[in-house]
Amino acid sequence: MAKALQTLGSLSAYWFIFPCLLTLIFTSVYPVSFGMIVSLTNWNWGNQLDYVGFENYLNLLSDPEFWVVIGNTITFAISATAIEITLGFYLAVQVEKLRIPTELIRAMLMLPLMVSGIVVSLMSKVMFDPFLGIINHLISIFGIGPSAFYGATKTAMSSIVAVDVWWQTAFVFVIMLAGLRGLPNDPIEAARVEGASEFTIFWKIRFPILRSLLLTVVIIRIIDTLKVFDIVFGTTGGGPGLATEVVQTFVYRTAYSYQQIGKAMATMILFSLLILSVSIALQSLQRKVESS
Repeated sequence: MAKALQTLGSLSAYWFIFPCLLTLIFTSVYPVSFGMIVSLTNWNWGNQLDYVGFENYLNLLSDPEFWVVIGNTITFAISATAIEITLGFYLAVQVEKLRIPTELIRAMLMLPLMVSGIVVSLMSKVMFDPFLGIINHLISIFGIGPSAFYGATKTAMSSIVAVDVWWQTAFVFVIMLAGLRGLPNDPIEAARVEGASEFTIFWKIRFPILRSLLLTVVIIRIIDTLKVFDIVFGTTGGGPGLATEVVQTFVYRTAYSYQQIGKAMATMILFSLLILSVSIALQSLQRKVESS
């Protein structure tokens, strides 16, 4: 009897996680499975739904435009993440050194995080406008003529990177500032007693402790920037030409402008595999850092 009750109790535990499993199935498993099935067809939102096998994948892998889009996405992700990590960490270190109340400084630095991506993109379009924008007005003071930042192939991608840096650097700043303020004081005070400089304390004590946290932030930002859509769609829409076309805008254009749903789904499957590979590689690196 006692064994039967114990078995019944262990089975009842599964009922508590059943709603979560059901939600996961409908929000993750079903969409991914549906996308994989559609990627093997030539569906065009209508009655055309023929099985084409791996034709969509083969066409993508042999399409130069696809590789340009992948290159743009990786370029944006690496550039934006590198600048945001460097600048956010630097700001966190400098603010942590201040001996005055920093609530106002932190609030001001966190303001961009409170704005949605599409609003940020629309604001930046006004600021970068070649005739009415404040940016062109400021550079004209130094004798530089107006520039169509989003309209020129050479400056479009760097302008979007700059906007993302302004928008998301605060995320890195908040996480790293919390990490700095959570460090143990004993080893730092012991190093100061021994006569170590602040630079030595930072590189020999603080930074090694924060490496795992810093790598976690890098993983989050890399994955987030690889999925960029809103600020690209809201500023250049992927143009001029393919200068700023990233995977998400490419999929949007393929699915809704050209109505090639199978090709769009195949693109997302391949891109998901890329993100999964990057995530696994970075997590493996993080485990090595933590073990060392």
